[in-house]
Amino acid sequence: MFIDIVAILLSLGLLIFLAYRGYPVIIIAPLVTILAVVLSGGALLPSYTETYMTNAANYIKTFFPIFLLGAVFGKIMDMTGAAASIAHSIVRSFGQKRAILAVVFACAALTYGGVSLFVVAFAVYPFAAAIFKEAGIPKRLIPASIALGAFTFTMDSMPGTPQIQNIIPTSYFGTDAYAAPLVGLTCTLLILSVGMWWLERQRKKALLQGEGYGSHHKNEPEPIDEKTLPSFWLSIIPLLLVILFNFIFSRTPLSVRNWYDPTILENTYGIGDVGTVVSNWSLIIALTIGILAAMLINLKKIRLTLAQGLTTAATGALLAIFNTASEVGFGNVVSKLPGFSAISEWVFQASDNPILSETIAVNVLAGITGSASGGLSIALELMGSYYLQVADTMGISPELLHRFASMASGSMDTLPHNGAVITLLAITGLTHRQSYKDIFVLTIFKTAIVFLLAIIVSLFI
Repeated sequence: MFIDIVAILLSLGLLIFLAYRGYPVIIIAPLVTILAVVLSGGALLPSYTETYMTNAANYIKTFFPIFLLGAVFGKIMDMTGAAASIAHSIVRSFGQKRAILAVVFACAALTYGGVSLFVVAFAVYPFAAAIFKEAGIPKRLIPASIALGAFTFTMDSMPGTPQIQNIIPTSYFGTDAYAAPLVGLTCTLLILSVGMWWLERQRKKALLQGEGYGSHHKNEPEPIDEKTLPSFWLSIIPLLLVILFNFIFSRTPLSVRNWYDPTILENTYGIGDVGTVVSNWSLIIALTIGILAAMLINLKKIRLTLAQGLTTAATGALLAIFNTASEVGFGNVVSKLPGFSAISEWVFQASDNPILSETIAVNVLAGITGSASGGLSIALELMGSYYLQVADTMGISPELLHRFASMASGSMDTLPHNGAVITLLAITGLTHRQSYKDIFVLTIFKTAIVFLLAIIVSLFI
């Protein structure tokens, strides 16, 4: 049994190390999977073709439309100038005195409206740099400000957010994107309040030391001609349509839940519980509507570059989902190995309450993989059915499992090797040494808040 456990830990450690060093997960995930199977004495080829590939393919089948449409929506919003217009309007309306809050709100509005995290960073950075420079706020605080608005509460806590971290649990628990709204809103307010307190504290500290914006920075953005941007009210329409139609098709009498005969769904398509696909279906429609609306904002401007833009979006979506699906395949193979029973027993015994146990498992795996969606997917593939079964016997709502799994995924995922963090620092021209400390503090705050809420909720159920 000792060797079996070592086989899993060694393969997982190699996956983390090689991913951190920049090796493609699509290639290294099957290689470390093979290593784990060989060391455990398992059947190599069946483990690869029937477990790894089958589960990776199932993940792609389930979530690829969301990855693709989300990437296309974000790219179109970027190409038309709509994302930049929204960011500019919000940042300028708040003014220099509330520069940090302005950047946080601009990122939050775009993220909650369905724009991908990477597009948000690109869209907001030029205006964040301009207003931080005017206000004399150190540039090194820009990444943390963007991270607070885009990588925390609007990614996984706010009910209804269309980000993938809030959609993944729906397929495992039969919930929708609005699961456990009270818990989600409470976490949102706490994260926003504590995060702003920290960033403002850092701003005031820098002001007293006379630090200012700083000089000799890399990747300073070129000034954007505001006259070329579409109006704010026109630009925000696609975001509002995504939010509106996602809600309509999820939680109203017009919900996609009621569109088809349950008997036909089960007998013809193998959908026993329509609740497992409602969020996917509603978001697919909402994002499609948002894409069409975004294109109409400035169709003339994007007409000549549309093909290139769609190619870029599709390439990004393919890379993102294949990376995550590779991790899911790895997780499923590991779950079949002899040593996993001992490891899973240790995780389950961390707490008798499924909410606390789930929060620990998801948070640890997200931190290890450096990916919120990757860690979340692995944890729920391995243990989602177990948590659902235990929660059912204890009378715990699946909505709580959904919300805490989602919130836990966006906690320790933002460690230094996280892809979004690395990209954000590259966009802003800053290094880990210059700016990561404040991102790490926000990560600790988010993790602590999620665990505190999990403990409180577990005491009353």
